[in-house]
Amino acid sequence: MSTSTVVDAQEGEQATPARPGRSRRRVAHNVEASTHNRGPAWTAAGYAGMFLIVLVVAVPLFWILLTSFKERGDIYVRPAQWWPTPATGANYSELTTRIPFFDYVRNSVIITSATSVAKIVLGVLSAYALSLLRFPGRSVVFLVVIAALMVPNQITVISNYALVAQLGWRNTYQGIIIPLAGVAFGTFLMRNQFLNLPGEIIEAARLDGAGPMKLLWRVVMPMSWPTLVAFALITVVNEWNEYLWPFLMSDDETTAPLPVGLTFLQNNDGVTNWGPVMAGTVLAMLPILVLFLFLQRQMIKGLTAGAVKS
Repeated sequence: MSTSTVVDAQEGEQATPARPGRSRRRVAHNVEASTHNRGPAWTAAGYAGMFLIVLVVAVPLFWILLTSFKERGDIYVRPAQWWPTPATGANYSELTTRIPFFDYVRNSVIITSATSVAKIVLGVLSAYALSLLRFPGRSVVFLVVIAALMVPNQITVISNYALVAQLGWRNTYQGIIIPLAGVAFGTFLMRNQFLNLPGEIIEAARLDGAGPMKLLWRVVMPMSWPTLVAFALITVVNEWNEYLWPFLMSDDETTAPLPVGLTFLQNNDGVTNWGPVMAGTVLAMLPILVLFLFLQRQMIKGLTAGAVKS
């Protein structure tokens, strides 16, 4: 009996390490069974929610597109006429004749490009310094960045306007670009990405003699490409659609971007001719839509980086 007891004890000790694995498999099996039982209902609910979201987003965009091809009388008819009969491209030609459309497009490209480059470069450099470099007061600087994220841009409009006007920068590109070049969001996003990089690779690069800048461009940035693409795309979209600050800084087509130009088009008449306005809206959306279609996969990877860990 003693021999049997010893054997049983040894078998119990050998079986003990396998229990967590069996427990995990049992839990996984239960979760899978529960998911399978609720699968059709959850799938239907998911598709219904997705359809509702697509409907809410797509219908206004579809209406804008159709309105841009309607004649003026068909826009105001009651009940609303969905399909333009006949379809006309007169709104697009009228758009380019009633306002200097291409001047506004040029200004949007200049402002968006300059502001986006400034935000991306400053965001990457500041995030690198706050994540992988050691210097006194680093935590305090990061707290200031987080605090800046909590302050809406509208709160700083009055003070920024007074400062820019005092410098004589109204109706200038620098008056629009410099106050918009804040990097709080980019710093926060890229810092989290840099902190999630494998520490072994960073230390190995440092042991191989990589300096701070070489470490950034040769090691850190190649591993952070999806997050950088997401940051760049979000920045470009925000700057292309920026309205309030350029509207306060610009009075005419010399520096005003396209969203402000569409406002001038809307205010030309006592009664707005929505056909050209909708045509301008469609043309303003196209560049960003094309850019997003090309980079959407990298953007999703960047935004979900670090969300799931093995």
